[in-house]
Amino acid sequence: MGNNYEYNHFYNRELSWLEFNQRVLEEVSDSINPLLERLKFLAITSSNLDEFFMVRVAGLIAQYEEGLIKKDISGLTPEDQLKAINKRVKKFVQDQYTSYKEVLNTLNKKNHLKIKKYSQLDKKQKIYVDEFYSETLFPILTPMGIDVSRPFPHILTGSLNIVVHLQHESEKHMSIVQVPRVINRIIELPSNSGIEFILIEEIIKSNLQDLFPGCNILDTGFFRITRNADMIIDEDEADDLLIEIEKELQKRKWGEPVRIEYDKDIPKKCLEFLTRNLKIQFSNLYEIDGPLDLTFIFELMDHDGFKDIKYEKYTPKRYAQLEKNTIYTTLKKEDVILSHPYDSFDHISDLIEAAATDKNVLAIKQTLYRVSGDSPIISSLIKAARSNKQVTVMVELKARFDEERNIMWAKELEKSGCHVIYGIKGLKTHAKCLLIVRREPSGIKRYLHLGTGNYNNSTAKLYTDLSLLTTNEELCADVSNLFNILTGFSQNRKWKRLITAPKDMRNEFYRLIDREIQHTANGKKGKIIVKINSLVDEKIIKKLYDASRSGVEIVLIVRGACCLKTGIKGVSENIKVFSLIGRFLEHTRVYHFENNGDPELFLSSADWMSRNLDRRIETLFPVIKSGPYKKVMETIDSILKDNIKLRQLDEKGTYFKVKNDKKNFSSQEYLYGKKQ
Repeated sequence: MGNNYEYNHFYNRELSWLEFNQRVLEEVSDSINPLLERLKFLAITSSNLDEFFMVRVAGLIAQYEEGLIKKDISGLTPEDQLKAINKRVKKFVQDQYTSYKEVLNTLNKKNHLKIKKYSQLDKKQKIYVDEFYSETLFPILTPMGIDVSRPFPHILTGSLNIVVHLQHESEKHMSIVQVPRVINRIIELPSNSGIEFILIEEIIKSNLQDLFPGCNILDTGFFRITRNADMIIDEDEADDLLIEIEKELQKRKWGEPVRIEYDKDIPKKCLEFLTRNLKIQFSNLYEIDGPLDLTFIFELMDHDGFKDIKYEKYTPKRYAQLEKNTIYTTLKKEDVILSHPYDSFDHISDLIEAAATDKNVLAIKQTLYRVSGDSPIISSLIKAARSNKQVTVMVELKARFDEERNIMWAKELEKSGCHVIYGIKGLKTHAKCLLIVRREPSGIKRYLHLGTGNYNNSTAKLYTDLSLLTTNEELCADVSNLFNILTGFSQNRKWKRLITAPKDMRNEFYRLIDREIQHTANGKKGKIIVKINSLVDEKIIKKLYDASRSGVEIVLIVRGACCLKTGIKGVSENIKVFSLIGRFLEHTRVYHFENNGDPELFLSSADWMSRNLDRRIETLFPVIKSGPYKKVMETIDSILKDNIKLRQLDEKGTYFKVKNDKKNFSSQEYLYGKKQ
């Protein structure tokens, strides 16, 4: 592997991720998107940024406070990265709220959707919201005064709060009022001129005097904090992983603050009071010119009155040959690839449901990383266990921000009689596997599902993923062995078809890349096409640079962070990097190696990240049959033909929209069958 690469050959991971969030933000200004969907992209950027601070920024602050000065692959220390992030996010937040105002103004003019301030309400609306305050909000609110006997209260991460500077007789005090999260944040107003809303914090702020009778309110301001949400589990010391994670979930509420957001009109005295008590590092204070926390926009998406400014409702395709009474027959004849959300994920849920009630099914084995809140898959597994089938479920308790839900499901599954396991110490199980063992006249038959995405019926409607359904005996045997490794003390066997992390996958990728290099060295064509979510692993990037220098053509479709630089003379001139942001979140992981005209195609649960290759249990599995191969490559080809949503990375680190003289073509539109 080449080792003559410098810091300036790589992008910083965090700054690259922020550029991904910028690409999401650019969708807010894209007139192709329906108006309300443009606002939804704003909510997504806000949610993304919250998680970024809770995990990535929090981790960098911890490194800085420990005195670590080790540089990342781009040559930046933790302190360098924090300063760069702070500068970039401040600019990003300005762009966010500029976009928010522009779209909201357009909605006001064209569609009569209005979000009002309290001062803008007419008489009828003021009576309505004041009654709502008295009957609903006032009983919930609890002002928290701060003095010698009442210390600064614990502020929940992500909560919206009002700091109140008030005077009682000759003394001045500070108090904090938390905006309740148990009520929808946006309230529809009675209106004769279109659909109008008000945010509940506006109602509370305008009725604050009711909370402080006998006091003079001097100043008020909105603020919100973000806390470190990363969990540290010592699995060597833990007697019971489930109990240990439950304890850590409680500690998460007390994580150190890593960001304060505050409204631009907050008085200086109030802001100084907050920063002094919250002890925020690295000037992670962000002035907001608009309502804090734009995720309230998600609430608007469920309103019935906006059908003309939202995406047309899409119904995924179903296939007759995959219905409950025919799926076994179909899979004995052929492998099936489903492309979600264009192809219905219900086929997977239905398969598990059918297995649960099929008297010939003896066992079901499944991994669960993230599942929906009301999961039909969980219900089917419980039903199967209660029908005396052997049900084994690997529930990953350490799936970040899904720990609480996974703990709940793990307990429910155990109660029903499922054999529930939590994986292997020190590793997250991220692989997506479902194995059904069935007794048939010809003997025991196994049916297998392998996927690139989670067994989550909700996100399967929003994320693009691929599912492989097969009865291939070698793959089925490999997955059986994988479950034996997860549940017992089995050692890794020699895999027939499956490639797994952390033991084999990295070296297999090296081998596949080296093979393309060798073909090129022999005067043959070498080509690699990869579609992933993130490319941040230094060793893989160096391998790709080696391949590029050898003349291998490399096409990378990377949705998010990408630390690889294109266009470096003598290093990456043969590499193109694309990114597609659209209605659906691109989530598939596809690896294609040309192999001198005898191509090999793999799907995976893994990205090219160190954590996936070295610290997780992942699967890389081949697409063997010609029909499924063509369908996967159709999805890749359609993305590379896209000249509406596709962006390309240039040598300066900028992503530009791909434009050409060809007819307008949207990959996602094409794949769900609309006219171009």
